Amino acid sequence: MNESLLQISILHLSVMLLPAIGVIVLLYKWDLNYKETLLAIFRMLLQLLIIGYFLAYIFESENPGIILGVLIIMLLASAWIALRTVKTRRRELFLRTLASIILGGIFILILVTQVVLQLDPWFSPRFMIPLAGMIFANAMNSVSLAAERLTSELEQGKGFDTARGIALRASLIPITNALFAVGLVSIPGMMTGQILSGISPLIAARYQVMVMLMVFASAGISAGLFLLMVRPLYQEKKL
Repeated sequence: MNESLLQISILHLSVMLLPAIGVIVLLYKWDLNYKETLLAIFRMLLQLLIIGYFLAYIFESENPGIILGVLIIMLLASAWIALRTVKTRRRELFLRTLASIILGGIFILILVTQVVLQLDPWFSPRFMIPLAGMIFANAMNSVSLAAERLTSELEQGKGFDTARGIALRASLIPITNALFAVGLVSIPGMMTGQILSGISPLIAARYQVMVMLMVFASAGISAGLFLLMVRPLYQEKKL
């Protein structure tokens, strides 16, 4: 078998839309919000198409200012999307969400790129952008779960400290499950991609260990910081 990645034609790729359409039909039949899922798939297709062309330009860039600009956009977007499950006072929570993702995500990104990988140049876009994407996305999901669960528990009359603990545990369920499953149930995306491109499985495993630890840490730190930052708002009964 050729060690290079297999090329996927647009026609063959479109086959994967069929099962996705099946899920949308199921949501429609059960009177669920199929339109949101349809919009999410459409946005995914559009965004990945755009980012494919955009990254080709970014990866050839030697300008650290462009890379920093991209990271800022990613942070702003992740902070806003993280509050999608919160229906009230999103603008009031936005800065706290952004701060928690910045503090948790940027710290882990610097640790990975400058200490573990020791990138040269330090802003090497081929590493910096994909790793930042994984870190910010997991921090975003963790904060989103924490915000939703915190609100839910407080609405049920629980005290803030109790609700906070439940929210933090809930925010870490996906990544904790991934830690249990990796190598046993699943071979994660980064390791799979490296193996498909011909990298030794042993080297790929080292990278995957780095990735699993970095996403767990960024998720936990960001969610924890968010829950600490929002406490004054709930204590003052502003939310």
